[in-house]
Amino acid sequence: MSATADQGRHIPAVRTGVLPVGLADALRATAEEIAELLRGAPDTGAPVPGSQWTVGEAAAHLAQANELMAHVGAGLSRNHGDGTPQSIAAANEQALAAFGERGAEPLAAMIVTQADAYVDAVAGRPAGEMLMTPMGPMNRAVLGSYLLTHMLGHGYDIARALGRPHGVTPDRVALALPFMIEAMPRVTAAAATAGLNARYAVRLWGGGGFGVTFTEGAATASRHRPDRPDCTISIEPVTFLLMALGRCSPVGAMVRGRVFAWGRRPWMGPRFPRYFTAP
Repeated sequence: MSATADQGRHIPAVRTGVLPVGLADALRATAEEIAELLRGAPDTGAPVPGSQWTVGEAAAHLAQANELMAHVGAGLSRNHGDGTPQSIAAANEQALAAFGERGAEPLAAMIVTQADAYVDAVAGRPAGEMLMTPMGPMNRAVLGSYLLTHMLGHGYDIARALGRPHGVTPDRVALALPFMIEAMPRVTAAAATAGLNARYAVRLWGGGGFGVTFTEGAATASRHRPDRPDCTISIEPVTFLLMALGRCSPVGAMVRGRVFAWGRRPWMGPRFPRYFTAP
């Protein structure tokens, strides 16, 4: 990475009611766009690039996950792994094996219905109430951000498999950011960060960002970036989300000029993605 001028500034999240402004609309629109991809798919048996799943399996997983999060948002208890990426992956496979639907139309309808169910379930509920989710305790706003992040990631996979445009946009990345910040300490790769002491400032092009501090390998993340970071990373928002979800190569992003780093320890920039396991 090479140094460049700072291309981001901090913009605080704006909230009305339970969900941040724009999140309910983004959840519904993203679900409908994925549904439209499925309805136009000639074959849900097409393989998803970089995955062992087919389009039908990815869509079935989305339908199940949307339902799970709608239930959690309504205050119902649902067990799904122990919060680690590995256990969640195992729970995903187990749930998928027990669910036989792979048809485009039924799955499209389920994805939309359950995204709507989440928005309806959280309306009027306590904004600060903590719920137990597959990634640990979080409130309904962060859980909504989790739901959006999850749909964006698998929607991207389905779009790639079908050769269609994906729905990841900078505005949606901004709405996904609260979950990403919340999840980072929980998906830290302990072997990669052992003994690490470092402070990162991450700035998203066009506005927003966060800070991550490692203390003897343990990570803390916050919307507030440290005043004296060891390394500042400036990254295009869509690239950030895809990289964080394991859909984009850090090397490819650097070659395309979508990410830059500078500071007292700029060589730490390329190492940052290795410190996390994609959720």
